[in-house]
Amino acid sequence: MTVSPLAPGWLSYPADANALRPQMWARDVSRNGSGELEIAGIPVSALAKEFGTPLFVVSEADFRARARDFKDSFDAAFADLCGGVDVYYAGKAFLCTEIARWVASEGLRLDTCSGGELAVARRAGIPGAALGLHGNNKSDAELTRALDMGLGRIVVDSLAELQRLGALAASRGEQANVMLRLTPGVHASTHEFIATAHEDQKFGLSMAPDPEAGGVSPAETAVAAALANEGIRLLGLHCHIGSQIFESEGFELAAQRLLGFLAEIKTAHGVELPELDLGGGYGIAYTEADTPRPPAEIARAMAAVVGSACAELGLAVPRISIEPGRAIVGPTTFTLYRTGTVKTVRVDTAGGGTSERRYVSVDGGMSDNARPVLYDADYSAVLASRASEDDAVMSRVVGKHCESGDIVVRDVYLPADTADGDLLAVPGTGAYCWALASNYNYIARPPVVAVRDGAARLIIRGETEDDLLARDVFASNPPETPEE
Repeated sequence: MTVSPLAPGWLSYPADANALRPQMWARDVSRNGSGELEIAGIPVSALAKEFGTPLFVVSEADFRARARDFKDSFDAAFADLCGGVDVYYAGKAFLCTEIARWVASEGLRLDTCSGGELAVARRAGIPGAALGLHGNNKSDAELTRALDMGLGRIVVDSLAELQRLGALAASRGEQANVMLRLTPGVHASTHEFIATAHEDQKFGLSMAPDPEAGGVSPAETAVAAALANEGIRLLGLHCHIGSQIFESEGFELAAQRLLGFLAEIKTAHGVELPELDLGGGYGIAYTEADTPRPPAEIARAMAAVVGSACAELGLAVPRISIEPGRAIVGPTTFTLYRTGTVKTVRVDTAGGGTSERRYVSVDGGMSDNARPVLYDADYSAVLASRASEDDAVMSRVVGKHCESGDIVVRDVYLPADTADGDLLAVPGTGAYCWALASNYNYIARPPVVAVRDGAARLIIRGETEDDLLARDVFASNPPETPEE
């Protein structure tokens, strides 16, 4: 296969559009002898026939392997410093009962962000001690549920929440296990909507001095309040600098700033807090331009920073925890679509001329992957139902919704003979795709299928039209149509 000439400024890809770039796919995805994509030995045509499209396809073996890799790599790197690391899977990336069970069985803990996610964890049988609860605006009902379940940690996001939680726990004669989420003022190199450690955003307690409080930071105020509150057991500090981050500098700087603050707490209050959570946000490969770092490399770099900083500050190394989500589930999953309308249009180029762009429509779109419209996220795609010897041409994969911004893959090379009825696969859709799915245009959300050892099973069934209509409330005796 050859690539058609590119207009100036367009992204260049390797000539073989049939090729799979390993960093973007689960490890048990390949093309079979006839050129069809398969996962764990099951061809995608069989999955489409049994479960329909669109369809999220997740490799259970790959998910488990990635979860173990994080746990084993961080345990090894921090073994001599603090005895290992607590790995919390960030459930917001993608969560269902079966995923929660995989997480627990691989020795990971689970981070949740709502009462609904806590309900999933409880249904999966995860003990409260292995759960955390995040959120910038937790309700009293959510805090009460967390106390009822005996959560191992509640990550408090504000002074007001700290006071509410302390009062709730004290009224029960209990203490809530609390981590304080701080904003260390680190600007992560990522999209502004998923950068979460700079000052101008909704999360956490600022470490910057507040002139109106005599130069005392909100973080300092919260620490003093937590230590004095009979309903609070202050475990330690937490930060999260953002998501889809490849550079290590931001993580290392955040760790140094929080460790420095732990030393200040020790000086001011005579207390060495025993835990430090350094968050998640490790990047994955959505396109061949992305270069994710392996967990072992991340772990060694973070351990070196934590170890040297604690030695310099005279601190015992706190128990470290991290929160990978996307980095575990993202590459394990691809979305399988069936193509429909294919059309070619003329577009202006940077050189002042025009060139062709082909639009390939699929039977899903922004209702099953909102990330391109939310974050300008890039993805890739391949013709999955067969190989092709036709030239590869620049294409834009779009959805079926009534929005011009309903783009699944902005620019990708696909074979020229891609046509109505073909199957396309978009890799790297395990994180924040099904989790952000909607019913826009009254489109049913797709099913999720787990594949392992040559067998496929539903772990989330697809919605039906009955599901879409089930919550509609209408008058049992609607008014008669007025006579003309």
